Amino acid sequence: MLLLQRLFRKKEADPRDTLRPLYAQIIATARQPHWFVEGKVADTIEGRFEMVATILALVLLRLEKDAEQAGSTALLTEVFVEDMDPQLREVGIGDMIVGKHIGRLVSALGGRLGAYRDALAAPDRAAAFEAALVRNLYAGVGPGAAALAHVRDTALAFADRLASMEAETILSSGIAG
Repeated sequence: MLLLQRLFRKKEADPRDTLRPLYAQIIATARQPHWFVEGKVADTIEGRFEMVATILALVLLRLEKDAEQAGSTALLTEVFVEDMDPQLREVGIGDMIVGKHIGRLVSALGGRLGAYRDALAAPDRAAAFEAALVRNLYAGVGPGAAALAHVRDTALAFADRLASMEAETILSSGIAG
């Protein structure tokens, strides 16, 4: 009887499903051409990852300001991990070490969260954020003043827009617009 119950019971909804549209918007925001053209972010696997990590970090930082959203930030991070797994496999990372690479990506995201959190809270947030971008997004090599200013100003405007939104709005309607 238990076998029949397991076979015919309704499958519980994956709580991450409600966050997939938001994650898709994060990816779409991170892939906008201006980051790579005007901002001179490297249009490589690493550069695209860094851009996704930057936008995701800004969204997570906004959501973490609401203590009741801790579960949502954890689930959104899980959606990120779920997305990275097939990406790694696609570029040739084998089953035996994909977990190790996922760990490195999550660690990198954690590093970005810390760097951008500190920068956004700094007295001169523009300069601090710019320094964090050079260290993380540009791997220590500045892209030039105009490109760096473009990314800094656009990312800070994005962070400010997120700050003006209710967490529930971000989670339900997303960040597009």
